Amino acid sequence: MPGMAKPPPPPALTHQLADPIPIPPPKPFQPRLRHPSSRKTIYDRNLSRTQTTPTSLPAFAYLFHALITHHHSLSGSVSDIETRLNRAGYPLGIKLLDLLLYRQQTASQRPATRPTRIVELLQFIHTTLWRALWGRTADALEQSTTKRNEYMIVDNEPVVNTYISIPREMSQLNCAAFVAGIVEGVCDAAGFGMEGVTAHWASAQGEAKGEGKEVEEMWPGKTIFLLRFSEEAVGREEAIKANGG
Repeated sequence: MPGMAKPPPPPALTHQLADPIPIPPPKPFQPRLRHPSSRKTIYDRNLSRTQTTPTSLPAFAYLFHALITHHHSLSGSVSDIETRLNRAGYPLGIKLLDLLLYRQQTASQRPATRPTRIVELLQFIHTTLWRALWGRTADALEQSTTKRNEYMIVDNEPVVNTYISIPREMSQLNCAAFVAGIVEGVCDAAGFGMEGVTAHWASAQGEAKGEGKEVEEMWPGKTIFLLRFSEEAVGREEAIKANGG
């Protein structure tokens, strides 16, 4: 408008940037995997060479105790703990089948075939798998007299139950569910569909026969691994038998 003075121009920016801070160069990558003095790790071992010295039992007991403590903190019931232990062992069974078959092939210099019959698979678990894990075979292998798809592997002294103290309110918990997961993984990797593999105290199974106290006194940790095959696996087995296989 006429008669009004123009507003003064805005002051110029006089701010100056400080001296830039130099970015240090990235440090070279340093793997966290510790190497022994020989510079060899477990990945450098020959798969065909079995272990000559047994694994430290105190070390195994400590690690297994940590595994149980971890899953116990995440679980709300006994069945939930057993389910988590089963899932922890399942991937080991998937890998152990290929490893054990490869070692059999290397030792015998003949092609190792995957078990194609239920009895062959159970014998493989009863002997080869148990010996690879615990240095001995399982104590018994039985078939259910009431259900055609159920089989039982008996272990009188499972190592996973030897150093476990279970509270009274959780007396039904059987930490051998971890081993049941390994067995289930082997069965699935072999192509046998499973309804599940579970671990049960032999004393609880013997109570129905009036033998629970005797079994508990003789073998406190005796465990029965119950394998339930799917109807497809049982049907395939019966078809092979019908064709003279």
